[in-house]
Amino acid sequence: MNDKRLFAASTARNRGPILDVLRNVLPAKGVALEIASGAGEHVTFFAQHLPGLTFCPSDPNAEARESISAWIASTRLANVNAPLALNVEEFPWPINAADAIICINMTHISPWSATEALFEGGSRALRKGAPLYLYGPYRCGGAHTAPSNAEFDGSLRARNAAWGIRDLEDVAACARAKGFGEPQ
Repeated sequence: MNDKRLFAASTARNRGPILDVLRNVLPAKGVALEIASGAGEHVTFFAQHLPGLTFCPSDPNAEARESISAWIASTRLANVNAPLALNVEEFPWPINAADAIICINMTHISPWSATEALFEGGSRALRKGAPLYLYGPYRCGGAHTAPSNAEFDGSLRARNAAWGIRDLEDVAACARAKGFGEPQ
């Protein structure tokens, strides 16, 4: 049998610290929509540790959705739904209500319009005050927080001029414009 699970080395490094934060910001139960789920490693890890939540992974890429499905099958988790074909820039989204949104490593590997659409769609799908959790590298005050981030930013922009590490202040302003509170 052909294992369709994809793997990302960074997931093993960051999933524990992300889970520690999610335990403090996500509701104990409800529906958590993951945007740009990628391989599916994060969502299945979180679902194992947060059994009160039903996770709805999503990705616009068919190969990623195959990997997500393979991860779900390999873990046999009952609290992870089949992945949705969701492109944040295409409305309406295939899910119209969630108790939380999780978005890991999307804002820098997509055009700025995708970040704007994330907050627009999130404002439609989430009740007021519900968390929209972002994880990824950001610049603060226009400066990279580590030399490795500056190198990574350069490589992203070389691959696609619309990509790149975003200024946290710009992301926060975009969130506020759609009714979200200050980042924590």
